[in-house]
Amino acid sequence: MKTRIALLLTALLCQAIPASAADESGFVSIFDGKTLKGWHVSAKSGHSRTSKNTSGGKWEVVDGAITGSQDVPGNGGLILTDELYSEFEVIVEMKNEFGPDSGLFLRSTEDGKCYQGLIDFHKDGSLMGLYGEGLGGKPHFRFFNFGATDSEIILTPDRTPPGADGKPQVVDMTPEKWKTFWKSGEWNEFKMRITGGDKPTITTWINGLKIMEWTETEARLPAKGSIALQVHGGGDWTKSFVRYRNIKVKDLSKK
Repeated sequence: MKTRIALLLTALLCQAIPASAADESGFVSIFDGKTLKGWHVSAKSGHSRTSKNTSGGKWEVVDGAITGSQDVPGNGGLILTDELYSEFEVIVEMKNEFGPDSGLFLRSTEDGKCYQGLIDFHKDGSLMGLYGEGLGGKPHFRFFNFGATDSEIILTPDRTPPGADGKPQVVDMTPEKWKTFWKSGEWNEFKMRITGGDKPTITTWINGLKIMEWTETEARLPAKGSIALQVHGGGDWTKSFVRYRNIKVKDLSKK
């Protein structure tokens, strides 16, 4: 009898804990791994011009990951959270094909104005730099550029935002170390933090290594918006895919 009561109590407790409950570090999952519940597609950005802004690319859940591609050649778009966020940290795992251009958008509007964490996973592209999407290209920072493959990088310290001493920030990374640090062909983790009002401070990480930190100098964007993922317009990327899973957010606005 005691065993049955214990099992019943355990079952009731499990039912009482919401699926979106924060883990010990304060992060809450915003993607259930099965559906796009809590997310919606926008065709309002410039990446959807090919369809005359009638469709926003192709987005679906495949093997537990949000998977995106162009729906017709040249036509991309955005998938955004229904919920709006102001100060937060967001973690995503990425396993994109090398070729399509993507991005992780912070405080995004429906037409894609945002602070973009670069996920330009292609030749001459970069990861976890910063770009002012729809904000006149300000800021635009990148710690490195890819070579012909994702195992080859070229450091670009002149494109890295200055630190408190006014000098470019230095990351403990070399092209040789990158080949052991970056898990080519596997899932890799990106993290971004944004704090402050309309002149926020933004920090980025790849697989736990801090890449850069930058503080805005002008009010370019509202202090609250969606988290979004992008499939870039242009070219033909209907048969290449971007993939994201284990998407989690920690709300830093509630102190």
